[in-house]
Amino acid sequence: MKLGDLDTETRNPRSSGLDLMSTHQVLELMNDEDQTVASAVRSMLPEIAKAVELIADSLRAGGRLIYLGAGTSGRLGLLDAVECPPTFDTDPGQVTALLAGGDGAFIQAVEGAEDDTDAAARDLERLDVGDRDTVVGLAASGRTPYVVAGLRRARELGAHTVAVACNPGSAIGREARVAIEVPTGAEVLTGSTRLKAGTAQKMVCNMLSTAAMVRIGKTYGNLMVDMRPTNAKLVDRAGRIVAAAAEVDAETAARTLDEAGGRTKVAIVMLLAGVDAEQADELLLRGGGSVSSAIH
Repeated sequence: MKLGDLDTETRNPRSSGLDLMSTHQVLELMNDEDQTVASAVRSMLPEIAKAVELIADSLRAGGRLIYLGAGTSGRLGLLDAVECPPTFDTDPGQVTALLAGGDGAFIQAVEGAEDDTDAAARDLERLDVGDRDTVVGLAASGRTPYVVAGLRRARELGAHTVAVACNPGSAIGREARVAIEVPTGAEVLTGSTRLKAGTAQKMVCNMLSTAAMVRIGKTYGNLMVDMRPTNAKLVDRAGRIVAAAAEVDAETAARTLDEAGGRTKVAIVMLLAGVDAEQADELLLRGGGSVSSAIH
């Protein structure tokens, strides 16, 4: 299919007079169009769930979640990856991203990088991708050469493969074990896939990483019990999480958190199971890192 024939490249009749609208009308139209994104993502929940299970299996096995993309799509993958260590205390390499043109392309476009199919294979081989990993290719168009080639090579290397596109019947979808093709349709600004398509991809990335972390025990209830308290705001949040999870006062939470070496999950198990830090570590190890499993 030609680029101009894709749904994300067609003209949106509702915005045909965009330049003649008032500022409020432009914003109202954009907001109206944005409200269609969540339902489009919802239509893909069965496929998203399959992808989450693949990612969780990879992480349990000591593998990685690796995002692969170019331009806006690649930047969204990188953005999700860098948020995982502070939120879930993951190793920086456990959730990572490959961006066409290298990390420098995050802040400045690298011309021609998305068409470099050889670079995709090299980037994956440099990471020593294998059968314990899940590679998620992101491309709004669904046909970016770097991503198509990357998913093909990832599959050859034995990795699980997931495609996230915003057009049905995508080229990257055909290269992946799971194809998440969110039908976001025409943009308010024709072809500007940083808009609805970008929002959809961000929502999907949020789901993939967060739900996978829930599956591997990185949360207790809806609390991010594996967060890393690396600044004053996060130290305060960690204390509130411990207090809420164990139903204790702030002073007790802070003292226990200190005894746990700042490890939120360990402090919670200490309080809920009535054990010291060493015993809490043992319980968590036996429970596969899950607070719920450790205390029951």
